[in-house]
Amino acid sequence: MAITAQMVKELREKTGAGMMDCKKALQETNGDMDQAIDFLREKGIAKAAKKADRIAAEGTTYILAEGNEAVLLEVNSETDFVAKNEGFQVLVKEIAEHLLKNKPATVEEANAQTMENGDTVETRINNAIAKIGEKLSLRRFEVKTKTDNDAFGAYLHMGGRIGVLSVLEGTTDEAAAKDVSMHIAALNPKYVSRDEVSQEEVEHERQILTQQALNEGKPENIVAKMVEGRLSKYFEDVCVLDQAFVKNPDQKVRQFVESKGGTLRGFTRYEVGEGIEKREDNFAEEVMNQVNKK
Repeated sequence: MAITAQMVKELREKTGAGMMDCKKALQETNGDMDQAIDFLREKGIAKAAKKADRIAAEGTTYILAEGNEAVLLEVNSETDFVAKNEGFQVLVKEIAEHLLKNKPATVEEANAQTMENGDTVETRINNAIAKIGEKLSLRRFEVKTKTDNDAFGAYLHMGGRIGVLSVLEGTTDEAAAKDVSMHIAALNPKYVSRDEVSQEEVEHERQILTQQALNEGKPENIVAKMVEGRLSKYFEDVCVLDQAFVKNPDQKVRQFVESKGGTLRGFTRYEVGEGIEKREDNFAEEVMNQVNKK
């Protein structure tokens, strides 16, 4: 398979490895991006890849909680300027109210539903597009429920660039729940606990760490013990309860939650534009093109 400059660039952005190392990794793996990441990690060249795609589209996340129900949603716009527009913010709030009241199962179902003003959600968004002048879209949402004995942790970072909604069971301490969500916003864990990590993922990580240790020249008789130690560190990277609490690094998140008499049931974390490829504009070139047309 022909290795393109774009492939090398993408691998470099995902791993932080040098261009020649990335090119070699792609050649060795016949252009398979995931295998190339593993190849670089085994050589000790790349950091553990969370496969976080580049942040792209603008917009905002928003949280609305009413009683024992809450919704976290992301609405996208083309520019950050429009995301701060009052009309855009009103649109986001109206969509949040609709989602919380009607609880559609999917974005497609939500777009087809009728709002209180008689328009469908899709029509309401299209009307906002016509007025604001940018493409807007409801990208995703999550509705969570709790009991009177639980607490929602609602946290918006940087005015909505990151939104986290968590549920603490067994405690009504909303401040503690918000602190947990703030931690999740900062460290971006994938799971609540290691029980949620699939055996397939654990085995995949174990194989990479084993090859990494062997490539470092470690004796085979101590590799297994080293791997288990590094695997424990991996769990600390991806499982929130195993992480050192951002507000008190001497305490694990699990210990903090237990000190409040609660249990972290789950969380949802949205970061605006994650996973959407950002359009790269060359403004100088664009201006010259306009000049040449005149």
